[in-house]
Amino acid sequence: MQGTIDIVAALIRDEAGRVLLVRKRGTTAFMQPGGKRDPGEDDVTALARELDEELGCRVLPHSVASLGTFECQAANETDRRVHAAVYAVDVTGVVVARAEIDEIIWIDPAAPPNIHLAPLTRDHVLPLAQGA
Repeated sequence: MQGTIDIVAALIRDEAGRVLLVRKRGTTAFMQPGGKRDPGEDDVTALARELDEELGCRVLPHSVASLGTFECQAANETDRRVHAAVYAVDVTGVVVARAEIDEIIWIDPAAPPNIHLAPLTRDHVLPLAQGA
């Protein structure tokens, strides 16, 4: 094991309760949008920056709610783990794939399609989304 990657991740839902997932360029796993913090960034600042860069949307500050921190196998680096601070957020603006994001999808968390899901999404976020 090479170590742990510290990230922040977003649970974003649409009006129908579907959950937004992204697939990064050159990968196969769908996951929550988000990423690594820049030096000196707190979780919410990092998440807002990542969502703007990757999806072109803005976090509505009053909507941010911590869902907890989770550790699991990294989706794209088999020798590493992720330590993720996960937040439910509402966003404004049109969500589009930008930067390193190749694909976005909206899924029903109670009935995900037969796609490759990142361990964080599969084991932690989708179960949370079903219960909320």
